[in-house]
Order: sequence, then C-alpha cells, then structure tokens
Amino acid sequence: MAGLAESGSNPDVDLLYDINGLAKQAPHWFDRVMEFVGEYGLLLAMVLLVLWCWLSVRRRGGEDAASSVAALVWAPLAAGLAVLVNVPIRGFVERPRPFVDHQGIDVLVTGKTDYSFVSDHATLTMAMAVGLFVASRTFGLVGLGLALLEGFCRVYMGVHYPTDVVGGFALGTAVALLLSPLAMALLTPLMRAVERSPRAGWLIRDRRTRAAEPVTPGAQADAAAQERDLAA
Repeated sequence: MAGLAESGSNPDVDLLYDINGLAKQAPHWFDRVMEFVGEYGLLLAMVLLVLWCWLSVRRRGGEDAASSVAALVWAPLAAGLAVLVNVPIRGFVERPRPFVDHQGIDVLVTGKTDYSFVSDHATLTMAMAVGLFVASRTFGLVGLGLALLEGFCRVYMGVHYPTDVVGGFALGTAVALLLSPLAMALLTPLMRAVERSPRAGWLIRDRRTRAAEPVTPGAQADAAAQERDLAA
C-alpha cells in the first residue's frame, strides 16, 4: 500500500487510496461497468425510480395523491437547485481533483478538469432520494441506497475524495429538506388543481381509480339538482 504511505495521516486521503485501490485489483471489465454505473447508470436509475413511484401513487390514488406527486415533482427540482448552489461553493473552495495532487490514483473517467468539492453526482442523487422519501418511505429508502452507491462509485473511480461525497450528501439533503415546506406549499395546490382537471387529472390519479371512488351523498344531491336544472 504505497499510496497509504504517501498520503500521510490524512484519513480522507487514506480512505481514497483504500477504495480506489479496489479498482486496481478488479478486472478491466468490472472497472468499465463501474465507470458507466457511477457516471450515468445510477442517475438514470434514480430518474426511473421517481417515475416508478409516480406510477405507484397514481394507481393507489387517495386523498394524499396530489401531495405525493408534489413531492415527486420537488425531487428533481431540488436536485437541480442543489447543483446550482454547488457552483459558487466549488469556485470558493477550489479543491483540485484527487489525481492532481496524489500519485498512484487509478482514474476511470478522463476529462475531469473542474474542481472536486463538492460532488455533483452525490448532490443530485441525494437530493432526489430525500425528495422521494418525502413522497414514499419505501421508494425513498431505495433512493438513499442508490445515492450511497453513487458516492462509493465516485471515490472508486478516482475522481472525488470521500469528503467531496459527504459534502454532496449534506448539500443535497439540506436543499431538499430545508426548502421542502415552501416547495410543498406551492406545488401541492398546483397538483390539486391538476387533479381536478378533466384533461390533466390522469397525471395525479389513474382514471380507473378516480372512477372507482365512492360518490358522497352531498355530491349525489348536487348532481341531482344539476340534472333537475338542466331538465327545467
């Protein structure tokens, strides 16, 4: 472990060498898989997970359907906003990529010339995972698992320090949670308006779910009164 000797007593660098060292020992094909998964695959999986959760919410229906869809809409919005917040953070910290300052790093992705802190990929996946957790704990836990795997992949690929990943997790969580009350206050009424729309209501609840819901006596009385008015 020559890398450990070169890194000194910095636990961040030590852990970088330990995790990235796995890439040196792994077969070439496995590194190529990790490269795709860490760069694109997990982001795509997170998007598909949000869509899956949306389909589940539509089928389930219920009074909380609009608020659940609002949380799902907030998930990608929070991710995008967190990445925008990261832009000035990166410019302020100006931390070089680990392979710039440390020798012996096995870099699986080339062309990374921007700064390292904090990780955009970790920020994106964690923000979406937290937004998912607001909508559904089950899907949210799966999303958190994907986010943690994304953070591991970024260090494994040699493009981020572990603290870059932890910083991304913290930033994504902070943006998604702290702004969630405001976002839900704005998005939930909008989703309820969409739910009432004859044309766009399918975005919130499946047509079969809406048709199967029982009609309240008050609504039946209103419908009967409208029919009498039309007959008159």
